[in-house]
Amino acid sequence: MKRKYIVILFLIALFLASCERATPTVVMTAEPVSTATLSQPEVETTSAPDPRETARAYLDLWKAEDYAAMYAMMTAISQDAISLEDFTRFYTSVAAEAALSGWDYEILQSLTNPRSAQVAYRVTLTSRLVGSLQRETTMNLSLEDGTWKVQWDEALLLPELRNGNYLRMEYRTPSRANIYDRKGQALVAQTDAVAIGLNTGLVDPETENALLTELFRLTGVRPEKLRPLIESYRPNGWYLPVADVSAEDWAKREGVLLSYPAVIAQPFRARYYFKEGIAPHVIGYVSAIQQEEVEKYKRLGYNVLADRVGQKGLEAWGEQYLAGKRGGVLYLMGPDNAIITILAETAPEPAQAIYTTLDRDLQEGAQAALGNFRGAVVVLERDTGRVLAMASSPGFNPNLFEPQNYNYSFLINDLFDPNRLPLLNRATQGQYPLGSVFKIITLAAALQSGLYTPESTYNCEYFFRELPGVTLNDWTYDRFLKDKKTQASGILTLPQGLMRSCNPWFWHIGLDFFNRGMTTTVSSMARGFGLGSVTGIEIPEEAGQIPDPYSQLDATNLAIGQGATLVTPLQVADFVAAIGNGGTLYEPKTVEKIVPPSGLPTYEFSPTIRSTLPISDTVLQVIQDAMISVVSNPRGTAYFVLNPFRVSYNIPIAGKTGTAESGVGEPHAWFAGYTMANREDRPDIAVAVLVETTGEGSEIAAPIFRRILEIYFLGKPQVTYPWEVSIGVVASPTPLFTATPIPTSTPEPSATPEGGSSVNP
Repeated sequence: MKRKYIVILFLIALFLASCERATPTVVMTAEPVSTATLSQPEVETTSAPDPRETARAYLDLWKAEDYAAMYAMMTAISQDAISLEDFTRFYTSVAAEAALSGWDYEILQSLTNPRSAQVAYRVTLTSRLVGSLQRETTMNLSLEDGTWKVQWDEALLLPELRNGNYLRMEYRTPSRANIYDRKGQALVAQTDAVAIGLNTGLVDPETENALLTELFRLTGVRPEKLRPLIESYRPNGWYLPVADVSAEDWAKREGVLLSYPAVIAQPFRARYYFKEGIAPHVIGYVSAIQQEEVEKYKRLGYNVLADRVGQKGLEAWGEQYLAGKRGGVLYLMGPDNAIITILAETAPEPAQAIYTTLDRDLQEGAQAALGNFRGAVVVLERDTGRVLAMASSPGFNPNLFEPQNYNYSFLINDLFDPNRLPLLNRATQGQYPLGSVFKIITLAAALQSGLYTPESTYNCEYFFRELPGVTLNDWTYDRFLKDKKTQASGILTLPQGLMRSCNPWFWHIGLDFFNRGMTTTVSSMARGFGLGSVTGIEIPEEAGQIPDPYSQLDATNLAIGQGATLVTPLQVADFVAAIGNGGTLYEPKTVEKIVPPSGLPTYEFSPTIRSTLPISDTVLQVIQDAMISVVSNPRGTAYFVLNPFRVSYNIPIAGKTGTAESGVGEPHAWFAGYTMANREDRPDIAVAVLVETTGEGSEIAAPIFRRILEIYFLGKPQVTYPWEVSIGVVASPTPLFTATPIPTSTPEPSATPEGGSSVNP
């Protein structure tokens, strides 16, 4: 004890001694000491920003999905704990799994200490599947270098996500709705189907003809198509895909076909496109969700492993109706993958069926009418803008996008053939020079300008020599070189110039406008007819282009629809319908109504006016009469093709042939026209036909136009094409028909062309 007291006393003495040594020595000076010198030293302080502003900035970046900027606002320790990649993946995966369409927040309160802060806020997550989810949570912040930094953890998004918990969505998906034609006939439906093919090694030559006949009866695939393929495949015993049919149709011929050992039939159930695609370019198709689309569709509430989504056409345009409203159950899952609780759930709502404006029989007929040509047919209800048929050739089988279809793996690559481009909708996305059909517009510009009248005349000779140093030859001269009979058209009034499709007449008009400084007169008229802009149809389309001429040659090219002029067949059908209906340009439409399983339609078609043609009633009447003469006057370029139909069935027709230089061999063939039957059971129609690189419009496109009228007004084709041995069976690849009338008293050619170009009627 004594020793303990001694130690304590020693320590006290040592402490007092040190205090004595630390006492400062005050040095007195003679100089007076200012009050500033005697004031207390300043204490350094830090003015930190409001942590609520930092929290608000961080949460705003979250709303903008700027994850890199959010990451930059985190503390150094937080950044060490999670990489930017994992941080971004956390937020995007939660947004995708919960199918979030958006989120918002509300700052509630904050608490600040010298080096740390807390901000409480309410977060609202909005899911497309299960509605809104609202929670309150807290953000912790630390002061680093005078700036608040966010201490990141999973609870910043939802408090339930602490400790490794995560979200999982259970999808409740309604059945995809059907697509019908205007009469309620199914074009697309969920049904059973059968993929049919042949084991060519088992095709017995003795029974081959009978087998191919049976296949033709069921599938429509002609024996002449299959026979050479069988011969080519037989030595190796390769599988030859033939077609797919509905299970209902297969059942009618199953017994007969399975009696042939070579026939292979593989059933599948899918969204089935009847007849291997009725109007496939209008309807589109569905496909599995592609890898690059996974996050997008998860955010939209899709089960990316099972759902099919609309691609192209009405399947894509009408996705919100055809797919219905998905429901779901949002689970909170633990790190052991066990369900902790249900955070939210909703039931699905039924899908809505789409009834198109298409006439199924006419549509099938239009597709068949194009045969193996590459081109397009558009049929509009003249006075409303309804699309009754839209065919693009080559077509494609939408069922080949279904992997369950046994023929899928054999044929899917054909759909992406860059030489054929079967997925391209040539009716709305194909862009072509219009050729002589454009003369309708040049005629309108000439008459509307007042510089020309219906009585104005021009001597339509073989050659056009008004361009300095350039000679252009008319189509009549090109025909003369072939048959040694066709003569130039001679003196024509302006409407007769359209009837005869006289190139020099319209070259003269285009050049005259240009020389007068009226350089945009024709191009402005073309735009007034709806060219150079989209029509407003529901499915993808191109605008084409109408150039303003910058030279005399440009002006002559434009006047006959050549040069840089590009149009779509849909645009042509639309402005021709406007000519026929009195001047109204309608928006073409393919949807008649949208109908839920019960209740009234949520949408019904009504005509939508785009604009009116920028011409007077008098000018319109002259154009109509001139287009009638193309068909009904013996000198008209479509007389021999269409006048017999007009007379036989008492269906008045107006139209215009066109042949446009393609730049790749044979020209494009055009015919555009409308009817004036005024029948209650069959509304009048406008039709545009475009056939790529095949020859003259009067020889190729006009016969196809006639067949469309036969199907529409009479129910089926009546006469064969010039290139057929029977309806649907081609005699030779080269059409043999010649429709150009031969005038009797016009001058013979006295010279050969010196250069330039020619365009046929």
